[in-house]
Amino acid sequence: MLLLTLGTAAGGGVPQWNCACPGCSGARAHPDRRRRHDSLAVFGEDRSSWFLVNSGPDITEQLETHAALRPGTGSERTPVVRILLTDAELDHTLGLLRLREAHHLEIYATAPVRQAMRERLALDTVLTPYTAVTWHDLPPAGQTPAVAAGIEVSAVPLSTKRPRYAADAAEDDAWVVAARLHDPASGATALYAPALAAWTEGFAKEAAGADCVFVDGTFWDEEEPRRLAISARTSTGMGHLPIDGPGGTAGRLSQLPARCLYTHFNNTNPLVDPIAPQHGVLAGLGLEVAQDGMVIEL
Repeated sequence: MLLLTLGTAAGGGVPQWNCACPGCSGARAHPDRRRRHDSLAVFGEDRSSWFLVNSGPDITEQLETHAALRPGTGSERTPVVRILLTDAELDHTLGLLRLREAHHLEIYATAPVRQAMRERLALDTVLTPYTAVTWHDLPPAGQTPAVAAGIEVSAVPLSTKRPRYAADAAEDDAWVVAARLHDPASGATALYAPALAAWTEGFAKEAAGADCVFVDGTFWDEEEPRRLAISARTSTGMGHLPIDGPGGTAGRLSQLPARCLYTHFNNTNPLVDPIAPQHGVLAGLGLEVAQDGMVIEL
């Protein structure tokens, strides 16, 4: 299994178009600091077959950046694009509309996410005049997994947090999930959790048995959103465990045998500055900061 990080930013990207915070200003001054919306491309044993985990507004630029994701020689189009969704947030789903030129979209999602896409955003109504759309259930870990590009895929339920456009929808702990990716050929398992509201028992179990874990790095500390006046809520209150502090994820991740990387960085997170001292803190714990374009082979 090969993992390619297409993007590592939270909603809005880095820089965010309407923001002049130090993180965004630094990314404008130093283009190598720019980060696109978090997304992952996953390849199985057959490197010509792949699928995406999440599809944000940058998705076509992300696909074009990497030769392995472009149409093959002599191919008019990429025939099928497969996408696994970890939630129904706009920054993880808007790219589905930009993939309308594909002959066929196959989308893997949990029941509440699929319902939100089809009913609240009318995705089928909008896309089917352009391309065929097939929905696949994303079963919970422990049940028979779905299969995409030869990789067994399942969901680790994490949170009942619904997107704002579906705030009145019924609660379900499968609104936000971690993607569990298992390669039966190599035996390797990866866990991808760009939005982690709580360190649940199920997540802890799956993380302990994984070879590689990507975790929510939206905010460095609990008070970051309130301190910088971007929200009246704390990091946890916004649905993202902080990296540092008593309730942070760094201490827990440092105890895992897996390779652990942070992704989904908000533009206010000091980690978007490559010379910030917080990088040294994580390095001392054996943890990594994911970068756009990283390749990890398991």
